[in-house]
Amino acid sequence: MLDKLRPHVKILLDPLAEKININPNIITIIGLILSVISAYMFATGSLLIGGIFIGLSGLVDIIDGAVARKHSSTTPFGGILDSTSDRFADAFILIGIIYGGFVNWIIGILAIHASLTVSYVRARAESEGIKCNVGIAERPERLVILMAGAFLGYIFNPIIMGLAVALVMILGYVTVLQRLNHSRIELKN
Repeated sequence: MLDKLRPHVKILLDPLAEKININPNIITIIGLILSVISAYMFATGSLLIGGIFIGLSGLVDIIDGAVARKHSSTTPFGGILDSTSDRFADAFILIGIIYGGFVNWIIGILAIHASLTVSYVRARAESEGIKCNVGIAERPERLVILMAGAFLGYIFNPIIMGLAVALVMILGYVTVLQRLNHSRIELKN
């Protein structure tokens, strides 16, 4: 869904990426560290700061790819590192939210499982030659939901964070089903 914004974001990020002369793999690791800080903030009960660090980690995650493309430094290892860091970041953030007591642990663990499975199905489909970036809740959507849950939970009621995690879980599983269906159709053709 947020994929439609990519051309507009690209216009804003390309000039910035051109000025950043750091190895994109280092930027990826910085994004992962920001996610760990987000998780820690959630674990200590800070919805506002946790939400801010989700946003910062997401921004850095966008920048690393833009820097790699602008400086023609994309590598297969960089792609693997980026994907792996994203999976760790997703899990860390949700673990922090669970530890902070903002969501029932079962819902939290299922949200982690859904998030990891969304990515797994895409990777598995792509290993079969199927382009599989379909679905209602890819990673950017899930991060926006968690960020919104953190901010709204801070302003109104912390229970909203738990609802956001439940929504991530539900939409994650819907996305898994969408990707499986897409793959089934593509393999028939």
